Formats: sequence, C-alpha cells, structure tokens
Amino acid sequence: MARQQALNLAWQYFDNGDFRRDLATRIAVRSESQEPGREAELRHYLTACVIPEIEALGFGWEIVDNPVAGFGPFLLAERIEPDAPLTVLTYGHGDVVRGYDAQWRDGLSPWEIVEEGDRWYGRGTADNKGQHSINLRALASVLEARDGRLGYSVKLVLEMGEETGSPGLKAVCERYGERLAADLFIGSDGPRLAADAPTLFLGSRGSFNFDLRLRARDGAHHSGNWGGVLSNPATRLANAWATLVDAKGRILIEGLRPPAIPAAVHDAVKALSVGATPGDPAIDPGWGEPGLLPAERLFAWNTLELLAMKAGNPDAPANAIPGEAYAHCQLRFVVGSDREHFLDHLRGHLDAHGFEDVEVSSARMSQMNATRLDPTDPWVGWALASMSESSGKTPTLLPNLGGSLPNDVFADTLGLPTLWVPHSYPACAQHAPDEHALKSIVREGLGIMAGLWWDLGEQGRDVIKERETWHR
Repeated sequence: MARQQALNLAWQYFDNGDFRRDLATRIAVRSESQEPGREAELRHYLTACVIPEIEALGFGWEIVDNPVAGFGPFLLAERIEPDAPLTVLTYGHGDVVRGYDAQWRDGLSPWEIVEEGDRWYGRGTADNKGQHSINLRALASVLEARDGRLGYSVKLVLEMGEETGSPGLKAVCERYGERLAADLFIGSDGPRLAADAPTLFLGSRGSFNFDLRLRARDGAHHSGNWGGVLSNPATRLANAWATLVDAKGRILIEGLRPPAIPAAVHDAVKALSVGATPGDPAIDPGWGEPGLLPAERLFAWNTLELLAMKAGNPDAPANAIPGEAYAHCQLRFVVGSDREHFLDHLRGHLDAHGFEDVEVSSARMSQMNATRLDPTDPWVGWALASMSESSGKTPTLLPNLGGSLPNDVFADTLGLPTLWVPHSYPACAQHAPDEHALKSIVREGLGIMAGLWWDLGEQGRDVIKERETWHR
C-alpha cells in the first residue's frame, strides 16, 4: 500500500495543478544556451527554480563553473543517507534551444505554458525542463511516502549547456568523479517510441559531425566566359559525396559501417514499429541498409547524413562558377563502430577515389560516443518490471536511442549502467516552434518514476547482488 501511496502523491501533485504551476515558472526563464548574453538566465534557472526544490528534499549542492569558457554552469547535488547500500545518479539539463518566438503559431509563446487539449505548449516542456521536473517531483513523493528516508543515496548533475553539445560535462565528471560515484544512472531525455508506449532505452547512438570543403580558387567566375575550362567545386563535392553513400542511403565506406547486430539487440527491436504515431512522417521503406527492418536501421545501425550544403549564393544565384563548396555531414553510429578512425577512413576513401582536393575535418564540439547497456543486464529487467507495474502497460525496450545524448559521460567516464525513461514523444516539436508536452505522458511519467524510485529502495540491493553473478 505504501508504494501505491507514493504514486498517488505524485498524481495528486499533477491533478491539483501544482506541477503545471511549477513548470510554468521554469518555462518562463529564457535559458537559451545557444544565444549569447544568457549567462544570468542560465544561472537563475538553477538558483531560483531547482535549488529551492532540492534543498527541501535534503540535498546539499554546489554550482560549478563550466571549464569551457563562455558556456553555462553545472549544478552538482547529493542527498546522502548514512549506511545506504547503493547510490543512484540522475541528470537533467535546464537550458533550451532558441525560442524562435516569431515562428510560433498565433496564441502561443515559447516562454509561457498554453494548454490546448492534451498539450502543454512552451519551450522546454518536452526538452528538458518538463522531464527532470517529473523526476524530482516523483522523488519528493517517494520521500514523503517513506517518511523521509529513501533507502539509498541520490546524486544529481544538472547542466546548462546540453543544447550546445554539453561542453565541459566530461571534464566536470572527470574532475568530480569520486563525488559522483554511484551504482546506477537513471535519467530522462528524448522521446518515447510512441506516445502511448512507456519506453526504456539503455544508451544512444553516437554522433560524429564532419565538414567537407573544396576550395578551387578565390572568388566566382562568369559561367559563360569560363564554363568548360574551370572546375566546379560544387560538382566535384557532389560527386565526392556520392562515393560515401549511395542514392538509397547505404553507407559505402566499410570503415563507417558497424559490426553485425548482436542477437540481444536484434531481439529487442525486431517487433518495434517505427513511425506509427499520428503526426510522424511516413517512413521510406527502401531507404537505408538493405535487408534490415526499419527499427534495426534506426536503433541498431549507422546512418550517414548530409545536413547542409552550400555553393555560390543560394538565395540569389548568379551566372558564375563558385570558387568553393561546403557540406556539413553527420554519422550517427552504434556501439562497436571504429570511432577513433572515422576521419582516417574518410580521408583514405576520398583519396582512393581521386578527391584529394576535398578537405575533411571534424567538428569536435558535436561529437558524442555511442553507448548501450547490455539488454540482459539485471537492471534492465528490474526497470521494465517496475514500469509495467506502475503503468499497467508493457514498456518498450530500446537498446539505444536513435539520436545522441551525452550518455557516454555516464556510461564510459563514470562507468555506470545507464537507464533512460523518456517523458516525451516523437511529435513533440522539440527544437522547433510549438514545442509541447502531452499532459497524459506527464501524469503517467510521474507515476512511473515514483514507482522506480520506490522500487529502488526495496529491491536495489538485490539487483546489485544479482549483477555480481551475472555474466555479460
């Protein structure tokens, strides 16, 4: 009955309007980390919105300046219970992408919650203010139901620069590694597979961004006077790209392709449906690696994308051969890919195909490594069982998110088993105008997280013992 009491307290906080009120206060803070001059707002979010809440829960805290100049600070906090048998680390980010205020539909604003049906509109409702607010409020409900004692210790990292690529996060976790030591990581970011499907994912695909550039000469030259005798860098760059990936999206460089899909990963994704939620784009069945299911292509394989390309003046084309061409590209990759040598593979391939003149360079600030907790890890079965009990639904298991998160810092740098429980859905318009959260997911998420926080105190010690005899 006490477990149910914790869930009821979390739901009550939603039903009486308190959660919406508190989230509205957080949404009102213009914590746009991509905009210059927002340092005061980034720090204000921590001091005014988060610290009072965690202090009431018994956390000690410290704001740590970012070791990378010009980027937002970090909040490190801990609630230590003497003689606790385990410690959990949780995470969130209070920064958001640009508001794009003028692009929101009439009647909406990125900086206030507007309710329409099941939707709460506002920048950060889905990514990530709403998500970490759910987790902290659920923790408060469990503390109340357990008379102020969880049965474990909790540590928190809240960053204010995730939307700029999490600069400084790894360095902070390395510097404060002992302080952040834990047995388990539980966080929330990204979307569920579908709105009505509670989801657990165990890591994320990595992200390797790189640029291709060909500088043929200074300035542009008239295409009538020089066409046919001057090489066109845009033409050569387009042909160079065509040697990297074919017309149906299949990667053509062996060094950029992943190893075979592990059996446990195949079993986890084989029955998943992609693009089934209303509002999702229709998937292209013939796109990507042949012989794979759509879910395998999205969650268990590498994809190479051309994100932007420029030559000349696209807004006002001139009758001139451009002097240079540029392309910004991205490789999303899974665990086991040869990430240390991506640039070498690209350089060698371009040279072998006669494109020695094409420069290739990586965008270091945009790199995140691929991570994936083994789906057979005992923590996975524990989390799925807890989520099922709380929601009354069979949760979806994703071995890793199709997108990228800084999970490598928690999985690799801190060496933790990582569990992610998202409280958003694919059509939430995160990073775009009209971002929103679904009230139904928020309420359900409060119950799911209250159940996880409760069960961790009841069963966490046993899972740790089980892991001691579990063989990967």
